[in-house]
Amino acid sequence: MEQVARTTSPHIPVLLDHILDAVAPVSGRWIDGTFGAGGYTRALLNAGATQVFAIDRDPEAFARAEYWSADYGDQLQLIEGTFAEMNQFLHGPMNGVVLDIGVSSMQIDQAQRGFSFNKDGPLDMRMSQSGQSAADIVNRASETELADILFQFGEERASRRIAKAIVEARKFAPILTTMQLVGIIENTLPSIKPGMANAATRSFQALRIAVNDELGQLVRGLYAAEAMLAEGGVLAVVTFHSLEDRILKRFLAARSGSKPKGNRWAPEEKRDAPRFKLMSRKAISAREDELEANPRARSAKLRLARRTDAPVGEIDFGGLGLPKLSLKSVSQ
Repeated sequence: MEQVARTTSPHIPVLLDHILDAVAPVSGRWIDGTFGAGGYTRALLNAGATQVFAIDRDPEAFARAEYWSADYGDQLQLIEGTFAEMNQFLHGPMNGVVLDIGVSSMQIDQAQRGFSFNKDGPLDMRMSQSGQSAADIVNRASETELADILFQFGEERASRRIAKAIVEARKFAPILTTMQLVGIIENTLPSIKPGMANAATRSFQALRIAVNDELGQLVRGLYAAEAMLAEGGVLAVVTFHSLEDRILKRFLAARSGSKPKGNRWAPEEKRDAPRFKLMSRKAISAREDELEANPRARSAKLRLARRTDAPVGEIDFGGLGLPKLSLKSVSQ
């Protein structure tokens, strides 16, 4: 097994100070559903949490934490799994749940994980390192399926052209590396002007989301958090692109009773008691000083909500703005 490198600062937790300020004083039992390098977990424990249950589906995350995790004893419980299933292997009530959605910078920096379009490596993209890889999708999916993935998960306007080019290219040889795929995309799209995002950005995002069912994981995780949180418990979620934030915003609007009426002339709908109270009306973004220290925070948005005493409500995936492909996966 390849040795996992120890590093003291591979990943700076995004918007951490905003979270700690919003929930101060920190106390009780917390779930860090996206452990990564452990930045949120350590900060919560050091700030006063009595226990943190740290979840990650990437086994390398816990291997990297071996040199410091034992310092916290029983206060820190490391759990290999997904935050979408937190209510299946943990028991509430919890005082807080924090989620940092998406791929970590450490995973992107490792060429062998296949997340980066700037480094050559196997076309993998699996966060759990098991199951279907990006290469499996690229080499087996039909042209229509590929186009749907690129458009729905990457909002790639050239999805059909790219899908067609992929299908043509794989007739001659399987597409097995990141640079192979980047080359196909770059040869399909117009030349990128200086300062613009890499031509493969949206396609790589789309494939990563498809491989890891990221949007399905997000919605299931939000409902699981609702079930786990105690009255007054805090849900803190950091997102990095519009698809994630749209789903989160609609979930919180629906569960806090702030969802706008569709038609003012329509009969008054019966509304359930709100299950969350929004802690800020708008998403919180990074300050300039944080952006200088951590450029990754530029696209990050934080939304916070506090659990009410209302009972857990029925699950409704339909109104969250999920792409059709994700809606199909969560409905199965």
